[in-house]
Amino acid sequence: MIKIIIERRIMPGLEAEYEQAAREAMRQVLGAPGFGGGESLVEMGHEDRRLMITTWRDLRAWKEWRDSEQRQRTMQNIYPLLTEEERIRIYQIDY
Repeated sequence: MIKIIIERRIMPGLEAEYEQAAREAMRQVLGAPGFGGGESLVEMGHEDRRLMITTWRDLRAWKEWRDSEQRQRTMQNIYPLLTEEERIRIYQIDY
């Protein structure tokens, strides 16, 4: 199992639009093979900073979703709302 951490910075004033686009992105990923769940966090005191934490069966499942046309379409509603490129980090569970 792996965790994908995605950091995003939202343009000031576009937080509501981002939330709507992010909810739609989460609906889209629910059916992705290997997706195990996720959560979206807002940094306290910084409404423009978001952290997505998702769980995947393995790296292959994440890469298939990351590279899918479905994610690309979904992200076209999110990218214009960001002040910079999202940062993605991949973690594995350390037993």
